[in-house]
Amino acid sequence: MEILKWRVLPLLSLLVSFLFFYIKTSSKSSTSDCSLLPYDDYWISSKRIVTPNGIISGAVEVKGGNIVSIVETEDLNEKFGSARVIDYGEAIVMPGLIDVHAHLDEPGRAEWEGFSSGTKAAAAGGITTLIDMPLNSHPSTISEETLRLKIEAAEDKLYVDVGFWGGLVPENAFNTSALEGLLNAGVLGLKSFMCPSGINDFPMTNSSHIKEGLHVLAKYKRPLLVHAEIQVDTESHRELQDGIGDARSYSTYLRTRPPSWEEAAVRELLTVTKDTRTGWPAEGAHLHIVHLSDARYSLDLIKEAKSNGDSLTVETCPHYLAFSAEEIQDGDTRFKCAPPIRDENNKEKLWEALMEGHIDMLSSDHSPTIPELKLFNEGDFLRAWGGISSLQFVLPVTWSYGKKYGMSLDQLASLWSERPAKLAGLEFKGAVATGNHADIVVWEPDAEFELDENHATYHKHPSISAYMGRRLSGRVLATFVRGNLVYSEGKHATTACGVPILAK
Repeated sequence: MEILKWRVLPLLSLLVSFLFFYIKTSSKSSTSDCSLLPYDDYWISSKRIVTPNGIISGAVEVKGGNIVSIVETEDLNEKFGSARVIDYGEAIVMPGLIDVHAHLDEPGRAEWEGFSSGTKAAAAGGITTLIDMPLNSHPSTISEETLRLKIEAAEDKLYVDVGFWGGLVPENAFNTSALEGLLNAGVLGLKSFMCPSGINDFPMTNSSHIKEGLHVLAKYKRPLLVHAEIQVDTESHRELQDGIGDARSYSTYLRTRPPSWEEAAVRELLTVTKDTRTGWPAEGAHLHIVHLSDARYSLDLIKEAKSNGDSLTVETCPHYLAFSAEEIQDGDTRFKCAPPIRDENNKEKLWEALMEGHIDMLSSDHSPTIPELKLFNEGDFLRAWGGISSLQFVLPVTWSYGKKYGMSLDQLASLWSERPAKLAGLEFKGAVATGNHADIVVWEPDAEFELDENHATYHKHPSISAYMGRRLSGRVLATFVRGNLVYSEGKHATTACGVPILAK
């Protein structure tokens, strides 16, 4: 009997421990402050669900944070039974947006924007994943140690999932062990500038640095993102350096960064991207040109390189598609960014390239600051901090302007979800598909609203956004991240339960 007792007790103890663990995890998932729903097993129903196989009427089954099945309307009755169903009627159910280009500025400059405010804004805008740039935080993310500081700063502040790009700078470009240490620590890829970044600890690189970076990245099969502008000393630029030109006039600023700067950078990049071709020394690496604004010669060069087999993609941003230089008023420094917003004809050519598939994806390039650095009182375009604050608005902005050009829901999902997921190596994100994370945005495409003082915004400093004052269509109703309803009808979940995404 004594022997039996000592054999049975450990089994009972193990069973009790298992039951305790099961109850604890089950109760946590069903009453968690991470979600505005009290359960994690449910269906999302709609007459318009955007899937990789087209738009269907039906329902998406969510369980434990993942999509476990997708059923069309005619098969629903036998599936539902007593299941919990959230019926969104005619609203669009689409993969959550993935923003591969955002500056959240923490640690070091959380007063500009931080993880909490930035990811709240993202959730309210239907973004379920964003990838944080290695600047303008302080210090910049250029080493294992600075990545650790970034991850620590993000703890318990993420309302959506967040990954991190690392920085390629002259300091680490020729140091293979330093770059490999940063990549092994989990950055999803690297980012560099070919012109001054405006941040002291993030100096610019040249094609030699970029070539070295690509050769290291080939082993990891991760991308290198490049800000493609090279300073070209044109006559108009020399005149402006000599003080000729009204600093309050946007045309003055526009002349300081002509399209020739982008063209020169792209030409230099293409001397090294050929190494990414199949069978070449950097095969497996990939180069991605961020925020293209020149729709003329730069884009032609990129198209030619792609046709030659270079592993190359390019993005543009909603502000280049929504605004044109002609409409920017004197002194309105909300519109200052780099590369600059160009003329109406260039904007039309960008739209043409986007709709024809020559531009691969969209990103926000959300680049906020404190209002004081925008120099609103002086309206000085040459000295004001550059950057468009936009994170919460990119879905309605893209849709509102895209309708004119015939943008479909499938294209919207491709540009904002599927292709960004592929660039960042996010295997289980980017599509409403069985087995993927339940990262979903629900929105009303025809609902119009004014971005005025009555509109709830979650950016740290909404007044600096160039979109304020606009009338848009496309109201976000709900945002789900890994099955958690993190945002619904103006309300966020109590607890920030997004996770940091680290490459393995």
